[in-house]
Amino acid sequence: MTYRIAALLLGLVIAPYWGRVVRMAQKARRKTGRAANFLPAEPIGRVLRIIWMPVVVLWVAHPFLTACVAHPPAALRPLWQTAWAGFTGAALAAFCFLATRACWKAMGAHWRMGIDPAERTTLLIDGPFAYVRHPIYALSQAMMLATVIAIPSPLMIALALLHISLMQWEAAREEKYLAQIYGKQYMDYRARVGRFIPRTRERRP
Repeated sequence: MTYRIAALLLGLVIAPYWGRVVRMAQKARRKTGRAANFLPAEPIGRVLRIIWMPVVVLWVAHPFLTACVAHPPAALRPLWQTAWAGFTGAALAAFCFLATRACWKAMGAHWRMGIDPAERTTLLIDGPFAYVRHPIYALSQAMMLATVIAIPSPLMIALALLHISLMQWEAAREEKYLAQIYGKQYMDYRARVGRFIPRTRERRP
Protein backbone atom coordinates (compact mmCIF):
# COMPACT_ATOMS: atom_id res chain seq x y z
CA MET A 1 0.00 0.00 0.00
CA THR A 2 2.82 2.40 0.89
CA TYR A 3 4.52 1.70 -2.45
CA ARG A 4 1.31 2.56 -4.28
CA ILE A 5 1.13 5.88 -2.45
CA ALA A 6 4.69 6.64 -3.62
CA ALA A 7 3.73 5.76 -7.20
CA LEU A 8 0.69 8.02 -6.96
CA LEU A 9 2.84 10.91 -5.71
CA LEU A 10 5.22 10.33 -8.59
CA GLY A 11 2.32 10.51 -11.02
CA LEU A 12 1.18 13.75 -9.42
CA VAL A 13 4.58 15.22 -10.29
CA ILE A 14 4.99 13.92 -13.83
CA ALA A 15 1.46 14.71 -15.04
CA PRO A 16 1.63 18.42 -14.04
CA TYR A 17 5.11 18.66 -15.57
CA TRP A 18 3.88 17.63 -19.01
CA GLY A 19 0.63 19.51 -18.51
CA ARG A 20 2.72 22.62 -17.99
CA VAL A 21 4.58 22.01 -21.24
CA VAL A 22 1.27 21.79 -23.15
CA ARG A 23 -0.06 24.96 -21.48
CA MET A 24 3.10 26.89 -22.35
CA ALA A 25 2.77 25.80 -25.98
CA GLN A 26 -0.87 26.93 -26.01
CA LYS A 27 0.09 30.26 -24.44
CA ALA A 28 2.79 30.79 -27.05
CA ARG A 29 0.28 30.08 -29.83
CA ARG A 30 -2.15 32.67 -28.46
CA LYS A 31 0.59 35.30 -28.27
CA THR A 32 2.58 34.63 -31.41
CA GLY A 33 0.50 32.33 -33.62
CA ARG A 34 3.16 29.63 -33.12
CA ALA A 35 2.94 26.86 -30.53
CA ALA A 36 6.63 27.19 -29.56
CA ASN A 37 7.47 24.54 -32.17
CA PHE A 38 5.38 21.93 -30.32
CA LEU A 39 4.77 20.23 -33.68
CA PRO A 40 7.83 21.11 -35.78
CA ALA A 41 7.61 21.94 -39.45
CA GLU A 42 11.10 20.46 -39.82
CA PRO A 43 10.70 16.83 -41.06
CA ILE A 44 13.15 15.12 -38.71
CA GLY A 45 11.84 17.10 -35.75
CA ARG A 46 8.28 16.07 -36.60
CA VAL A 47 9.27 12.39 -36.75
CA LEU A 48 11.02 12.69 -33.39
CA ARG A 49 7.94 14.30 -31.88
CA ILE A 50 5.68 11.54 -33.24
CA ILE A 51 7.92 8.96 -31.56
CA TRP A 52 8.13 10.99 -28.35
CA MET A 53 4.41 11.52 -27.83
CA PRO A 54 3.53 7.88 -27.01
CA VAL A 55 6.59 7.76 -24.73
CA VAL A 56 5.29 10.77 -22.80
CA VAL A 57 1.73 9.41 -22.61
CA LEU A 58 2.95 6.08 -21.22
CA TRP A 59 5.36 7.85 -18.86
CA VAL A 60 2.50 9.89 -17.42
CA ALA A 61 0.09 6.95 -17.21
CA HIS A 62 2.42 4.31 -15.74
CA PRO A 63 2.65 5.66 -12.16
CA PHE A 64 -1.14 5.93 -11.91
CA LEU A 65 -1.54 2.38 -13.23
CA THR A 66 1.03 1.16 -10.70
CA ALA A 67 -0.88 2.94 -7.93
CA CYS A 68 -4.33 1.72 -8.95
CA VAL A 69 -4.07 -1.68 -10.68
CA ALA A 70 -3.73 -4.60 -8.27
CA HIS A 71 -2.53 -7.17 -10.81
CA PRO A 72 -0.87 -5.40 -13.76
CA PRO A 73 0.49 -7.27 -16.80
CA ALA A 74 4.13 -8.35 -16.70
CA ALA A 75 5.36 -5.36 -18.72
CA LEU A 76 3.98 -2.96 -16.11
CA ARG A 77 5.05 -4.97 -13.07
CA PRO A 78 8.08 -3.42 -11.28
CA LEU A 79 11.06 -5.72 -10.89
CA TRP A 80 11.09 -4.68 -7.24
CA GLN A 81 8.70 -2.71 -5.07
CA THR A 82 10.17 -0.82 -2.13
CA ALA A 83 8.68 2.25 -0.47
CA TRP A 84 12.04 3.97 -0.09
CA ALA A 85 12.73 3.68 -3.83
CA GLY A 86 9.24 4.92 -4.62
CA PHE A 87 9.45 7.96 -2.37
CA THR A 88 13.06 8.68 -3.40
CA GLY A 89 12.07 8.63 -7.07
CA ALA A 90 9.08 10.88 -6.39
CA ALA A 91 11.24 13.36 -4.44
CA LEU A 92 13.90 13.45 -7.17
CA ALA A 93 11.25 13.95 -9.85
CA ALA A 94 9.74 16.83 -7.84
CA PHE A 95 13.18 18.45 -7.57
CA CYS A 96 13.64 18.13 -11.35
CA PHE A 97 10.23 19.71 -11.93
CA LEU A 98 11.04 22.69 -9.69
CA ALA A 99 14.46 23.15 -11.30
CA THR A 100 12.88 22.96 -14.76
CA ARG A 101 10.37 25.65 -13.82
CA ALA A 102 13.33 27.90 -12.98
CA CYS A 103 14.77 27.17 -16.46
CA TRP A 104 11.43 27.93 -18.12
CA LYS A 105 11.27 31.20 -16.21
CA ALA A 106 14.81 32.08 -17.31
CA MET A 107 13.86 31.43 -20.94
CA GLY A 108 10.65 33.44 -20.73
CA ALA A 109 9.27 34.24 -24.19
CA HIS A 110 12.29 32.53 -25.78
CA TRP A 111 11.08 29.06 -24.73
CA ARG A 112 10.85 26.72 -27.72
CA MET A 113 10.90 22.97 -28.37
CA GLY A 114 13.46 21.72 -30.87
CA ILE A 115 14.55 23.37 -34.12
CA ASP A 116 12.47 25.90 -36.03
CA PRO A 117 14.46 27.15 -39.05
CA ALA A 118 11.75 29.76 -39.78
CA GLU A 119 12.29 31.55 -36.47
CA ARG A 120 15.46 33.22 -35.16
CA THR A 121 15.66 33.34 -31.36
CA THR A 122 18.16 34.80 -28.91
CA LEU A 123 21.08 32.59 -27.91
CA LEU A 124 20.75 32.08 -24.16
CA ILE A 125 24.07 31.65 -22.38
CA ASP A 126 23.34 33.02 -18.92
CA GLY A 127 21.28 31.84 -15.93
CA PRO A 128 20.98 28.01 -15.94
CA PHE A 129 22.50 28.01 -19.44
CA ALA A 130 25.78 29.32 -18.03
CA TYR A 131 26.28 25.93 -16.35
CA VAL A 132 24.97 23.44 -18.94
CA ARG A 133 23.96 23.95 -22.55
CA HIS A 134 20.74 21.93 -22.23
CA PRO A 135 19.51 22.24 -18.63
CA ILE A 136 15.90 21.33 -19.48
CA TYR A 137 16.95 18.23 -21.41
CA ALA A 138 19.30 17.26 -18.59
CA LEU A 139 16.53 17.59 -16.01
CA SER A 140 14.06 15.70 -18.19
CA GLN A 141 16.49 12.79 -18.42
CA ALA A 142 17.06 12.95 -14.67
CA MET A 143 13.29 12.90 -14.08
CA MET A 144 12.99 9.81 -16.25
CA LEU A 145 15.77 8.09 -14.30
CA ALA A 146 13.98 9.03 -11.06
CA THR A 147 10.86 7.36 -12.46
CA VAL A 148 12.82 4.19 -13.19
CA ILE A 149 14.17 4.19 -9.63
CA ALA A 150 10.60 4.36 -8.34
CA ILE A 151 8.98 2.04 -10.91
CA PRO A 152 11.58 -0.28 -12.48
CA SER A 153 9.17 -2.15 -14.76
CA PRO A 154 10.25 -3.55 -18.15
CA LEU A 155 8.07 -0.96 -19.89
CA MET A 156 9.45 1.98 -17.89
CA ILE A 157 13.03 0.86 -18.49
CA ALA A 158 12.31 0.65 -22.25
CA LEU A 159 10.69 4.10 -22.17
CA ALA A 160 13.71 5.50 -20.34
CA LEU A 161 16.15 4.11 -22.90
CA LEU A 162 14.09 5.57 -25.74
CA HIS A 163 13.52 8.94 -24.08
CA ILE A 164 17.15 9.45 -23.13
CA SER A 165 18.36 8.35 -26.57
CA LEU A 166 16.01 10.82 -28.26
CA MET A 167 17.09 13.60 -25.88
CA GLN A 168 20.73 12.95 -26.71
CA TRP A 169 19.98 12.96 -30.44
CA GLU A 170 17.86 16.12 -30.27
CA ALA A 171 20.53 17.96 -28.26
CA ALA A 172 23.20 17.03 -30.81
CA ARG A 173 20.97 18.18 -33.67
CA GLU A 174 20.24 21.50 -31.97
CA GLU A 175 23.92 22.12 -31.34
CA LYS A 176 24.77 21.53 -35.00
CA TYR A 177 22.01 23.94 -36.00
CA LEU A 178 23.07 26.61 -33.47
CA ALA A 179 26.69 26.36 -34.61
CA GLN A 180 25.54 27.10 -38.17
CA ILE A 181 23.43 30.06 -37.04
CA TYR A 182 25.68 31.69 -34.42
CA GLY A 183 29.09 30.51 -35.57
CA LYS A 184 32.04 31.39 -33.33
CA GLN A 185 29.80 32.76 -30.56
CA TYR A 186 28.21 29.35 -30.11
CA MET A 187 31.45 27.44 -30.61
CA ASP A 188 33.10 29.44 -27.82
CA TYR A 189 30.07 28.85 -25.59
CA ARG A 190 30.15 25.11 -26.34
CA ALA A 191 33.85 24.99 -25.43
CA ARG A 192 33.16 26.61 -22.04
CA VAL A 193 29.95 24.87 -20.99
CA GLY A 194 29.10 21.16 -20.74
CA ARG A 195 26.16 19.66 -22.60
CA PHE A 196 24.28 18.11 -19.67
CA ILE A 197 26.83 18.23 -16.82
CA PRO A 198 28.75 21.35 -15.71
CA ARG A 199 32.30 21.42 -17.05
CA THR A 200 35.17 21.99 -14.66
CA ARG A 201 37.46 23.48 -17.29
CA GLU A 202 37.19 24.79 -20.83
CA ARG A 203 37.45 22.24 -23.60
CA ARG A 204 40.19 22.90 -26.15
CA PRO A 205 39.17 23.09 -29.82
